[in-house]
Amino acid sequence: MNCIIIDDEPLALELLEDNIRMVDNLELVGSCRSAAQAMQVLQEQQVDLIFCDIQMPGISGLQFVKSLIQKPLIIFVTAYDEFALDGFELDVVDYLLKPVAVERFLKACNKAITLFEQGKRNTGVETEKRRKYIFLYADYNLIKVNHDDITYIEGLKDYVKIYLANAPKAIISRVTIKSLESQLPADDFFRVHKSYIVNLEHVHSIRKGRIKIADVEIPFSDSYKDVITRMTGKLT
Repeated sequence: MNCIIIDDEPLALELLEDNIRMVDNLELVGSCRSAAQAMQVLQEQQVDLIFCDIQMPGISGLQFVKSLIQKPLIIFVTAYDEFALDGFELDVVDYLLKPVAVERFLKACNKAITLFEQGKRNTGVETEKRRKYIFLYADYNLIKVNHDDITYIEGLKDYVKIYLANAPKAIISRVTIKSLESQLPADDFFRVHKSYIVNLEHVHSIRKGRIKIADVEIPFSDSYKDVITRMTGKLT
């Protein structure tokens, strides 16, 4: 299981990192000092479990978890017991009070691993089919973007530009195009170039080496000919 830690206290991060190393089934992929940093990791990595503090500057742990559309398993790790009811109402795996005994930490991890192995919380395909939007971190905000509004996406190293229908400016978000591609429905969005994803609903025409969307022409290379065939049902 891939996991991350969110805690604004450096010592708390170090202690959790040490504890996680003792659990063979856990792979730490991010240690975050804020909810904003955690959201960036979630956009770039597959995360199955989050160890989250509650009292943090800016966005609290409770606010952060409530904002997640697709929730990984959550274990709150906090010095305050008054938030326990709020935590369990969010269907978290466990609620640990600092300082956390090793035995208590391992018990919470075993509980999370069991839930993960019993079906990964059944979030699966049906939930994905219902979702018609994604949330992207841009301009210090979480921005909701409807799938239907996206015309095409341009990848720029560690950033992407998301172009929207009837919007004068693209949204710029610090996420890789590969990560964003995995969050979009494969029946509608097609990677036609190492730097471009197009929404089939907005494609106007296709000719040799070019896909036209509105007044823009998107390149596609020979290595993506099979993608064009899947899009159109025609051999290129």
